[in-house]
Amino acid sequence: MPDPSHHIDNKTLTAALKAEARRLGFVACGVAPADATPQAAARLAEWLASGAHGDMLWMEDRAEQRGSPAALWPEVRSVVMLGMSYAPAEDPLRLADAAGVARISTYAQGQDYHDIVKKALKALARWLVDQAGCDLKVFVDTAPVMEKPLAEAAGLGWQGKHTNLVSRDHGSWLFLGAIMTTLALEPDGRHRGSCGSCDACQTACPTAAFPAPYRIDARRCISYLTIENKGPIPREFRVAMGNRIYGCDDCLAVCPWNKFASAAAANQAFAARAELAVPGIADLLGLDDAGFRQVFAGSPIKRIGRDRMVRNALIAAGNDGGAALRAPIAALLDDPAPIVRGAAAWALARIDHPAFLAERDRRLAEEGDASVRDEWGA
Repeated sequence: MPDPSHHIDNKTLTAALKAEARRLGFVACGVAPADATPQAAARLAEWLASGAHGDMLWMEDRAEQRGSPAALWPEVRSVVMLGMSYAPAEDPLRLADAAGVARISTYAQGQDYHDIVKKALKALARWLVDQAGCDLKVFVDTAPVMEKPLAEAAGLGWQGKHTNLVSRDHGSWLFLGAIMTTLALEPDGRHRGSCGSCDACQTACPTAAFPAPYRIDARRCISYLTIENKGPIPREFRVAMGNRIYGCDDCLAVCPWNKFASAAAANQAFAARAELAVPGIADLLGLDDAGFRQVFAGSPIKRIGRDRMVRNALIAAGNDGGAALRAPIAALLDDPAPIVRGAAAWALARIDHPAFLAERDRRLAEEGDASVRDEWGA
């Protein structure tokens, strides 16, 4: 509970809070009342009912808590929304057609944002308790919190047609964090930004994942397919994936508001590591579990595990078509993981169809996994 010895008024406290947030590396900070997003629960329920969340069943399981801050924590009065920039130094689309290399989403090329943002959030939370005395909770992505509607209500930006937050100052490159508190802080007005008639993000999507502006079908999104999806990549999306092996930046990268974003404002912890900025497809195909853990230590990529990463790299290899990739693809036909063996069969068919046909009859007779047999029989 708030310490009665603290007498600082809420307007002064809120201004000081924003100054401290800037000192800790946040480029955006705003406050929303806990009840500022009454429409969010209904939109979430409609989206879940449509099945557009795919296999992300955890969204269903805690949908009621996700619908509003008070449903998650009844004591909350204000939500402090914060943004930390990861604006890239180079155009994320520069490697779209580069031979032999894969593409990793900009947000995952540096250190794990969960660790960096949460550390700064906790520091800001300690400051707030010291200044005013209060109960609070901090959140970064892993709890049932609707960060984007809350960030819009707190004045950080607006949800664009690609459903991500757009900031006038930082474009589409913000990691969001939240502090819920029992304090009644001075609220900011809702951001009234607009995408106007622009549909650049909609038309840029390689897999047509936007059935309408401001709506996304996660089942068609390359980020979902490469990260959340645990099984084989559906055939209809494989060619469209190109060389994207972890996430996709296309709808974010083409947003015109990014012209105001500056890499100088980005937290340097998110600067691209060389091995993740331009990863070689052949190198990724050669990863075993130990190698995967070594390469992706400290990265958000580590959570998908080696098998899904190699599955994704095999799709990129099949789309690349380089002759040098044939041997590493063939080596994975006997991999212990079915999702790897199946993707290897598809990639071999793409890169060397006669070799695929030469292997097919024997592999079909010996393969025990139905999904892999489907690949050989396709």
